[in-house]
Amino acid sequence: MSLDLLIVNPAASHGLYGPLGDSLIAVEPPIWARILAAYVRKRGFTVQIIDAEAERMPISHIAARAKNLRPRLIAIVAFGHQPSASTQQMYGASQAALQLCGISDLIMIGGHVAALPEQTLREESITFACNGEGPLTLLGLLENKPLPEVPGLVWIDDGILRQNPRAELPPVSELAGDAWDLLPMHLYRAHNWQCFGDLGSRQPYASIYTTFNCPYQCTFCCISAPFGNNRYLRRDPTEVVAEIKMLHDRYGVRTLKIADEMFILTPSHYTAIAQGLIDEGLGDKMNIWAYARVDTVKPETLGLLRKAGFRWLALGIESGSKFVRDGADKILRNDDIVGVVRAIQEADINVIGNYIFGLPDDTLASMQKTMELALECRTEFANFYSCMAYPGSKLYEEAVMSGVALPPSWKAYSQHNEDSFPLSTLHVSNRVVLKFRDEAFNAYFRDPDYLAMIEKKFGSETLAHVKAMTTYKLKRKLLEHA
Repeated sequence: MSLDLLIVNPAASHGLYGPLGDSLIAVEPPIWARILAAYVRKRGFTVQIIDAEAERMPISHIAARAKNLRPRLIAIVAFGHQPSASTQQMYGASQAALQLCGISDLIMIGGHVAALPEQTLREESITFACNGEGPLTLLGLLENKPLPEVPGLVWIDDGILRQNPRAELPPVSELAGDAWDLLPMHLYRAHNWQCFGDLGSRQPYASIYTTFNCPYQCTFCCISAPFGNNRYLRRDPTEVVAEIKMLHDRYGVRTLKIADEMFILTPSHYTAIAQGLIDEGLGDKMNIWAYARVDTVKPETLGLLRKAGFRWLALGIESGSKFVRDGADKILRNDDIVGVVRAIQEADINVIGNYIFGLPDDTLASMQKTMELALECRTEFANFYSCMAYPGSKLYEEAVMSGVALPPSWKAYSQHNEDSFPLSTLHVSNRVVLKFRDEAFNAYFRDPDYLAMIEKKFGSETLAHVKAMTTYKLKRKLLEHA
């Protein structure tokens, strides 16, 4: 009996991160692959998932397995584990498509695809592209609807490219993604930093959504591309707690990521989840991390979050220059930022600070202010990014209109890849931006005050691990002749 749908999560991390992908980088369950699988399975269709990323599966093996399964339809899902990662995932998605084309009809789905559906269809070895999130598009194809009636479908008819109206997102209650049994759960692992103090606890690991999309419209973010709007949709907190309990009881998951782009936003939502975890007796068993904004953190809720097992919050601080930060639609004062970081830390919750170098108005001086702010905040971990104009973001639209040089390949959108090619700013070149970013990483993680905090808080093993992180030297083609 043939399979109705085969979903492929393409392998990209080793090609994007090199040796970093072997140890430091997380291996995350593909959330949208799981959501799509559960959605069509619930409607009576047979489905399997190949997580080539987790299984570190060569592309030829993906094709061999697909041929054995004889699916009616293959879906390559390139969403990534955060919005910007979708474009990077196209590196692996393109390779997979070349091997899978001809086995059966092939559709590509993801945030990048939704941002550039026509371009994706013309460039990739696929039958269809999806302009949207995917559930109703897949369902229409599996139900053999006439192609003009399949929501969100992009295809070529007699040499003419056709694009149907974007599909509506099904009710959030239908997007729980109860298809964990289709995933190799034993292979997933957390980021190294989430387990500072207990580096052996990176597995078992899982990640879930409790909300979809984001109500904010930061110029550098592309999260809304597959949704076509910035509506913020919340799952029922009771269902979220039940899912986390199931992951703990069935798969032994204690280390968890809330993948929402903006979890700490609506207090009635996240406090209900926190209280539910406490009521289930899970609070002292879990190590959970989630995203927040500096201006959405409410100090009075931090104690509840910590009691519920939230041990890390990630803050999008972005820039140390108010002028540059305001251009990114984040109106915050540095004193406010430091104060919020301290409030979180005083609640015994660790903080990840996210910073961007090379926003459009950045100068060398403003980037230095960002670095100074990072050292002042002294969060338990920090991510340093060079600004990229990701397809689906306002920055991408502006870059295309103004003729600014964009990365020459999808792989070059990766922060850690040797081909990495960030934006130039109005004042400095992208070479300067990338060099500054790499030097900032080493300066932060070699800072004596930071290292002293790490040793005091997490112990000597974690200190040695952090020191080892700065021994990795990223290869950068952009800097070879700078």
